Amino acid sequence: MTKLTGLSLSESIMLTINIHEAKTHLSRLIDQAAKGESFIIAKAGKPLVKVMALTAPEADQVKRLGFMAGQINVPDDFDEMGRDEIEQMFGGDA
Repeated sequence: MTKLTGLSLSESIMLTINIHEAKTHLSRLIDQAAKGESFIIAKAGKPLVKVMALTAPEADQVKRLGFMAGQINVPDDFDEMGRDEIEQMFGGDA
């Protein structure tokens, strides 16, 4: 599946490793998971388990987009701000 040589788990969204590779590189994988780099162990290409640090936040603790809702005011003319300057710079007809 995935070669681990020189691979940082942070290079992918979620690394998926087959069981054989996980057994071969278990110590390194555990060290990386403990640093917050979760991964998935699969059998025959089918994901089975997710390995993550015990200190990882639960799904309901993770901050999502919109966490500042109601704290920022966007002007009504936001779409028009700087329109004249942009037209001058790029010569476009808006």
